[in-house]
Amino acid sequence: MIASLLVANRGEIACRVFRTCRELGIGTVAVYSDADADALHVREADAAVRLPGAAPADTYLRGELIVKAAQAAGADAVHPGYGFLSENADFARAVIDAGLVWIGPPPEAIEAMASKTRAKELMGIEPLKDVTEGDLPVLVKAASGGGGRGMRVVRELSALEGELAAARAEAVSAFGDGEVFVEPFVEGGRHIEVQIMADAHGTVWPLGTRDCTLQRRHQKVIEESPAPGLPPELVEELHAQAVRAARVTEYRGAGTVEFLVAEGRAHFLEMNTRLQVEHPVTEAVFGIDLVAAQIRIAEGHPLAAEPPVARGHAVEARLYAEDPAADWAPQTGTLHRLTVPGVRLDTGYAAGDSIGVHYDAMLAKAVAHAPTRAEAVRKLAGALERAAVHGPVTNRDLLVRSLRHPEFTGARMDTGFYDRHLADLAAAAPDPHAPLAAALADAHGRSRFGGWRNLRSQGSVKRYRSEPDGTEHEVRYDHTRDGLTAEGVRVLVATSARVVLEVDGVRREFEIARYGEGGDDRVHVGTPRGVTVLTALPLLPEPTARREPGSLLAPMPGTVVRVAEGLTEGARVTAGQPLVWLEAMKMEHRVSAPASGTLTALHAAPGHQVEVGALLAVVQEEESV
Repeated sequence: MIASLLVANRGEIACRVFRTCRELGIGTVAVYSDADADALHVREADAAVRLPGAAPADTYLRGELIVKAAQAAGADAVHPGYGFLSENADFARAVIDAGLVWIGPPPEAIEAMASKTRAKELMGIEPLKDVTEGDLPVLVKAASGGGGRGMRVVRELSALEGELAAARAEAVSAFGDGEVFVEPFVEGGRHIEVQIMADAHGTVWPLGTRDCTLQRRHQKVIEESPAPGLPPELVEELHAQAVRAARVTEYRGAGTVEFLVAEGRAHFLEMNTRLQVEHPVTEAVFGIDLVAAQIRIAEGHPLAAEPPVARGHAVEARLYAEDPAADWAPQTGTLHRLTVPGVRLDTGYAAGDSIGVHYDAMLAKAVAHAPTRAEAVRKLAGALERAAVHGPVTNRDLLVRSLRHPEFTGARMDTGFYDRHLADLAAAAPDPHAPLAAALADAHGRSRFGGWRNLRSQGSVKRYRSEPDGTEHEVRYDHTRDGLTAEGVRVLVATSARVVLEVDGVRREFEIARYGEGGDDRVHVGTPRGVTVLTALPLLPEPTARREPGSLLAPMPGTVVRVAEGLTEGARVTAGQPLVWLEAMKMEHRVSAPASGTLTALHAAPGHQVEVGALLAVVQEEESV
C-alpha cells in the first residue's frame, strides 16, 4: 500500500492529485521551482522539495532531481500529472529503478505511444513522407509531448521548411525532443477522444467519449462528455480502436486515445499515456475518481469486470489568463480573487497568488454536470458569467459567449470554430453603467469642498478606461443635500464596495473591488452578468512617451527565444515577415514586420527577458514610389 506520494508536477494537477491522496489517507510531497516557491500546490502538500531554477528545463523536466526529491522526502510513489515528464519512458524507468511505485503505464507502453509517429505505425497509419501541393493543407506536429506545442498548419508549400524548423525549435524547448512529422490536416472535423482505464489483469474500460473540438492554437478550451450527436456505431468503433491501442501496448492505468471525426469517419491522431486535463468531465458522468483508480491499479488491484454506468452530461471550460482579442496573448499579474459559484473548480491558484511567465496560462477548470447537455451548458455559462475573476485579463467572457453560441448549443461546432467567430466572441462589452458605479463608490464619503452646497455646482467628473479594449468613458455625478446623484438614474445605495442604481425602473446592483497592490490601480465592477474592469484616468490626458514609427513592441512579457536567421541592423525586411519569437506561459508569439523597409534597430536577442511594451526592433518603412 502506498503511504506517501510525490507529484512530479505543479499547479492545478498537483493540487488535484493531492485532494484524492488526502481522501485516501496518503501523504503528499510537492516539488517546486524557484518561481513556484509560494505556489498553492506547495502550500497544500505535506512536504515540499525545491528544484533550483525557474525554467522547466532546469526544474520540472529534470527527472533525476525529482527521483532524488522523492527519496529525500520519504515518498514511496510518484504521480507524473500531465505535461512535463508524464510521457517520458526514461523517467518512468528511473522511478521504478529507484524502488518507487510509478502511477502510470509501463515504460514500454509509454515508449510505444509517446512518439506520435510510432503510435501511428502501431495503428497501421503512415505519416506523409514527401509533401506535394496536392497534399495541402498539412499539419506539422511534434512527435513527443502535446498541448499544441510544436504544431503548425501549412497551406503553402513554400512555407513548409520554415514551419518545420519552427516546430522543431518549439518541440526541443518544450519536450527536449526535436522530432516532428507531417500528416494531412483534416478541416471541418471534430476532436473526439476516448478515456480508457486498464489494469494488470487484462481488463480495459472504455469510459465513453469526450468532445474537445473548441480549441485555440491547437489547445483545448471547452470539453464535454459524452460527445454529442455521434451515431452509436461510430461510438462503438471509437471504443474498439481505443481498446485495441491499450491491448497492443499492454497498457495499465489511465490513458486517452484521440481522434479527428469528419464526415462520419474516425481518423486516429494519437494516444496520450497519461491523465488528461479534461478528465473531470468523465469523472462527473461516470461517478468515478480517476486519480484514485490510477493509484489502486498501481497497487495491483483489479478493475471491476464492467465500467460504471454513465449518467447525464458534463462540460468543462478552461479559464486562461490571456487576452483572446490580442491573439490570445498571455497575461501576468496578481490574481486577487477567483470564485465560480455552483460548479466544480479545479485550480492551482488562490487569492493573492502571482501569475508569472514561466508556465501555462491556465488559471482553473470549471466543470458543470447535469442530467442533459442543454442543462449542463446553461449551468456552466451561468456560473462563469457570475464568476468573480479579479486580476489579469482572462478569457472568461469568451467562454460564456462560446457556450451560448448557436453552433455550440446546437452541437454543430468543428475545429475552425474560433477561426470563424473569434472577433465577435472576443469583442469587449463593458457594462454601460459600470463607470458610473465606480465613480460613485469612489466618491462615497468624499463630498466636493467638504460637503453639499446650496449653490449647485457643475458637478464632478471621472474618466475611466475599460480593460482590455481601451475604450474611454467620462461620467458625471453630483453631491446634493440628499446624497450622490447622477442624471438618468436613481442612486439607491452608494458605498465604497456596493452601489445600487435604478435604471429605467429596474434595480441594478454593483459590487466594487479595488486592490491597488503592486501598482494595480484597476477597479473591478461586478454584476450578476459579469465583471467590468476599469482603470481611472486623469481628467487631463497625460503626455505619452513617443515611439519611432515602425517600432515593434513586445505584446506580452516573456523570453526572446529566437530572432530571424541573419537578422541584423540595416537588413531589408518585408511586411509580415516574422522577426522575433517570444515565449511565455507555454505559448510562442511571433512579432512580424509591420511594413516593408529597413531594420534600423534590433534590441532583442535570444534569452532576453522582456516586459510588455518593451521595444524589440524598429523598421523604417520604405517610401512608396
